Amino acid sequence: MTPTAEQPAVTVVGIGAEGWTGLGPAAREALATAEVVIGGPRQLALLPPACAGERVAWPSPLRPAVPKLLAEHAGRRLAVLASGDPMFYGIGRALAEEAGPAALHVLPHPSSVSYACARMGWAMQDVDVVSAVGRDPAALAGALHDGRRVLVLAPDATTPARVAELLRERGYGPSRMTVLEQLGGPAEHRVDGVAATWSAPAGDPLNVVAVECVRAPGAPRLPVVPGLPDDAYEHDGQLTKKYVRAATLAALAPAPGELLWDVGGGSGSIAVEWLRAHRSCRAVSVERDPVRAERITRNARALGVPRLKVLTGAAPGALAGLPVPDAVFVGGGLTGAGLLETCWAALPAGGRLVANTVTLESEALLTEWYRRHGGELTRLAVAQAVPVGSFTGWRQAMPVTQWSVVKPAEPS
Repeated sequence: MTPTAEQPAVTVVGIGAEGWTGLGPAAREALATAEVVIGGPRQLALLPPACAGERVAWPSPLRPAVPKLLAEHAGRRLAVLASGDPMFYGIGRALAEEAGPAALHVLPHPSSVSYACARMGWAMQDVDVVSAVGRDPAALAGALHDGRRVLVLAPDATTPARVAELLRERGYGPSRMTVLEQLGGPAEHRVDGVAATWSAPAGDPLNVVAVECVRAPGAPRLPVVPGLPDDAYEHDGQLTKKYVRAATLAALAPAPGELLWDVGGGSGSIAVEWLRAHRSCRAVSVERDPVRAERITRNARALGVPRLKVLTGAAPGALAGLPVPDAVFVGGGLTGAGLLETCWAALPAGGRLVANTVTLESEALLTEWYRRHGGELTRLAVAQAVPVGSFTGWRQAMPVTQWSVVKPAEPS
C-alpha cells in the first residue's frame, strides 16, 4: 500500500444508528463507489443495495485482523465503516497505526458520547468517559467521585446491570443511571433508575450508560492524588503505607503514557496509584508470591485500574523481555543478586529509579549506589498520636530509607 496525500488508501466513514439517512453526501459517495466495504455486521446491514461493493465483516478478534485485511485489499477503493466518530474509541486508531495517518480519509459522524450529552443536557468537557468495549468495565471504579458525571460505552445489553452492580459494590448505590439505547436512530429509547434498586431487564445491545455519581453515606472517599487510605487495599502487611506511598509516587513522578516497573509488588499499591495518575499510564507489577500476585490483581480491579499487568516471578529474571520502563520502583528484594544492576541497565537516560527499604543491609546497599550515582537519599519517618493511659503520645513507625535518582545520559 503506497497511499498519497491526494488519494488516501482508506476512507473511514462514521455511521450512526439511523444508518444511511444520517450520512452526508461525501460519506454516501465514498460508500457507493467503494470496491470493498469493511465493517461490523450491524453496520454493513445499514447500507442500501446501491452500495454494490464487496462487503467484508470484521472477524473476531478485530485488532489482529487489521493489517491482514488492509494487505488483502490493497490497490482497491476501500471504505471502512465505524460507529459514530471513528477516532473516538473506534477503529480509526488501529487503521492509523497500521496504515499511517496519511493513508486515511476520515468522515466522522457524531459519536454516541455527543448524542448522550445532548440528551442528558451535559457539557461534554465536564463528563468522564469509560469504555467497556473490549475493556474491563472495572475501570469505572477509577472514575467514581461524588458529583461527577460518567458515560460508559457499552459492548452489549448486559452492561447496565454490570454497571449497577459495580456502583453498589463501590459504595455508589445512590447514583442515578440512565440507559440510552439506539441513540440518533428511529428506535431511540431511554431507561432511568438508581443503581441501588436497578432491576431493568436487558434491552438493546447498542447503548450508553449515563451515571450521575452519588456516594453513599459512609462509603470510602478515594482522592485523585497519591496516598489512598491503607484500608482501601487488601493486604497481608506487605503494603507501602499511605504517607510513604505519597512520597514515593512524588519521587517516581508519573506522567501520561509512561511505563512503571513495580518490582516486588506486595499489594500493588505503588503500581495502582501510578495508574490512577492518568488513564494512559502503564505499569507492570512483578511479584514472586502467587498469592500476593492474585491480591495485586484484585486491588487493581477494585481501585479502577484493571489494566495493571501482573507478572508472577522472581526478579531480576522475571524482568527479562519487558518493555523499556520510564521509571522503576523497587519495594522488595533489594539485596537479591543483580537486581539493582538489572533495573539500572533497563532505564533509559532520564528514567527514574526509586527504592525503599527498612533494613540496615539494604540501606547500606542504597548508600553505596547513592555514592556512585548521586540522586537523593532520604529517611522518611512517620509517627502517629496514640493513647498513653489517659494521655496521648507518639508511636513511631519503622523509618524508611528511600533512594531516588534520575539516570543521566551516557557521556558522548
